[in-house]
Amino acid sequence: MLFASIFSLSRYLREWTPSRPGSRIGFRQHVETFTAPCKLHYNQNFARCMKLLCLSNGHGEDKIAARILTELRKLCPEAELSALPIVGTGQAYRRIQVPIWGAVQVLPSGGFLNMDSRQFWRDLQGGLVGLTWAQWRSTRQWAAEGGHILAVGDLVPLLMARLSGASYAFVGTAKSEYYLRDGAGQILAHRQGSWEARTGGVYFPWERWLLQPPQCAAVFPRDSLTCGQLQKFGIPVQDLGNPMMDDVMAGPMARAVSRSVGELVVTLLPGSRPPEVYRNWAAILAGVESLAAVWSGDVQAIAAIDPSLDLGPLRESLVGWQAGEKGEWGECWVRGRVAVHFCVDRYADCLAAGEVAVAMAGTATEQFVGQGKAAFILPGEGPQFTRLFAERQRDLLGESIVLVEESGDLGRAVVGLLGDVDLRGAIGVNGRLRMGKAGAAVGIAEYLVGIWGGVGDG
Repeated sequence: MLFASIFSLSRYLREWTPSRPGSRIGFRQHVETFTAPCKLHYNQNFARCMKLLCLSNGHGEDKIAARILTELRKLCPEAELSALPIVGTGQAYRRIQVPIWGAVQVLPSGGFLNMDSRQFWRDLQGGLVGLTWAQWRSTRQWAAEGGHILAVGDLVPLLMARLSGASYAFVGTAKSEYYLRDGAGQILAHRQGSWEARTGGVYFPWERWLLQPPQCAAVFPRDSLTCGQLQKFGIPVQDLGNPMMDDVMAGPMARAVSRSVGELVVTLLPGSRPPEVYRNWAAILAGVESLAAVWSGDVQAIAAIDPSLDLGPLRESLVGWQAGEKGEWGECWVRGRVAVHFCVDRYADCLAAGEVAVAMAGTATEQFVGQGKAAFILPGEGPQFTRLFAERQRDLLGESIVLVEESGDLGRAVVGLLGDVDLRGAIGVNGRLRMGKAGAAVGIAEYLVGIWGGVGDG
């Protein structure tokens, strides 16, 4: 009933078009084939006409979208680019000076409605309905002015793009067939009989309907396994890599870390949203202490800290620790043979430095694993990093993820893995396969220029 209502509403909204002089509603009936490796000459007269609105629904999705828009701007300096972050205020867009189109607001859930149903009611009280209505009207206006839409994330921006009436493309960051299948494409044993297994994949039938051409001009899944499954349903997929890996690979890599004999460097990923991040930090710190108790050498723990976080609550957890000398990794705290560093706004360096990670985060954990390394995760209280989230992350990333039930057990788990050379080699291959290759942002930008910006002889 719910999805029938959604489809009916979509059909009604597509038939209703704001009467506006010069509006250009509709979408291309034919999508020109475009191959990224080809040498193309972009005609500025065409590029000047390109008008693109980026919809995204999360801080990680904002960053991915901003990366694509940065590459798009290099190809089409005069293209009209705007963004509408459905969750939060879109700081990633503001940093690259892409204007915000429409209403934005920070809601109580932080965008994790699917993690905790109680957050939904808090968001309703916080203005969710009015915000969604205003954002939908903004997308309709964009479509009425002849603009295209790039939706980044999951069903929410995808549905909003569809209901706008505009031609759109979709970057699917939230779903992967690895949630359902192993590396050989076989259904995981504990997912046999699941709804996804019975209906053809992790993208539900109504999502696949939203991904159908011609209104949906292109779909960019995050990995090759997902591309192959969607192709079976006639969806216009392009396997161009995973934009989540672009900033990690292209960003400044960590300088060679000086290690004494037997020293271990660990990356700490507590997440980015308060107050959850402070609860996560306490659990991670207890895990580091358990590691110090069983590791024979020194431990350098480098915490990747989002610049928006208040360091005060993090310091309060360091009872019995002494302030150390501030170095290249930032503020330092020492206890026995362990040093914890607060490394602010240097995610790429932090992800590159650690041999393993202790993580209670989403995107950052995936990016770490994508470099061929293991992450040890602890189930938390949420609203994001719950036990369910941790278990699904383990499905997604396979043997690269080690789910540890209690912080006190983490030390033995890390020591056991580091002593298994064969397992570490398998984890290296597995992580890179599941997270895909870097360079997707450039490929996606080139493809969008090919179908919407126009390609001329120059």
